[in-house]
Amino acid sequence: MRKSPIAIKELARGVVEGLGYELVGVEYLTGQPGGAVLRVYIDREGGITLDDCAAVSHQLSGVLDVEDPIPGNYNLEISSPGLDRPLFEVEDFQRFAGEQVNIRLEASVTGRRKYKGVLRGIDGTKVLVEVDGELFALDLDQIRDARLIPQF
Repeated sequence: MRKSPIAIKELARGVVEGLGYELVGVEYLTGQPGGAVLRVYIDREGGITLDDCAAVSHQLSGVLDVEDPIPGNYNLEISSPGLDRPLFEVEDFQRFAGEQVNIRLEASVTGRRKYKGVLRGIDGTKVLVEVDGELFALDLDQIRDARLIPQF
């Protein structure tokens, strides 16, 4: 997974939860067109509106300006997790067990980097995913990206 420094995540958590939202996750992406991006995913029961994103952005940008945890310039994005919700934490892999997922690893394991199947939960630091009837145990630290697959 794309990792975010703990300090940034905790700053974001304080602001987001203080405003009554759930912090889904934080990504810091470099090498993006237009420069680095700090993306903060928020959620709440009933979903997220543009006004919600604006409120969090206003509060969080003020805190980030004061605390200055990221050197250099970057763009702050506040986003809903969307239908293809990203999974970041151990709790996410437990909460969404039984759902369809796409998982991409940092490096190849068992000859593959991409796994599309049913999330079966987590066992310690291993994410369990069933692909075509075969169960794979993937190291949480090796996951670059994990997202739910929307079901229509």
